[in-house]
Amino acid sequence: MRTTLSLKPAEVSKEWVLIDAEGLVLGRLAALIAGRLRGKHKPQFTPHVDCGDNVVVVNAGRVRVTGSKLDQSIFYHHTGYPGGIKGRSLRQRLESAHPERVVEKAVERMITRSPLQRRQMRHLHVYAGAEHPHAAQQPRKLDVAAMNSKNARG
Repeated sequence: MRTTLSLKPAEVSKEWVLIDAEGLVLGRLAALIAGRLRGKHKPQFTPHVDCGDNVVVVNAGRVRVTGSKLDQSIFYHHTGYPGGIKGRSLRQRLESAHPERVVEKAVERMITRSPLQRRQMRHLHVYAGAEHPHAAQQPRKLDVAAMNSKNARG
């Protein structure tokens, strides 16, 4: 008789993964990171348990987008005041003081919104530059550009 294994939170083993985002396509990178955070790459994946890895992303300010999305995709927010709708293009967001927020929001929107999503997003660490404070965890480098030729743009 075969039974389906259901992972318990105490049985989860998390590893640390380092991804260099320089030259990678934003959407493909976010989809890969979201899968890693959820744990869908593991054979013992359980949908209701946080069984994903800890992901460190460096050089998030140097991601690429295809087509003319840099100027055409506008991100809106509301200030809370009447007529307070504001919009910024993707180019403006990447050239701002916090370009890592572009990657964070792209990943956040690819994970189902729930308390489990908020727990999984705590395991994502995104940095605009090449330095990160997680060297003590000895993250394993993941070469995303070599996985598929469409993942990287020159």
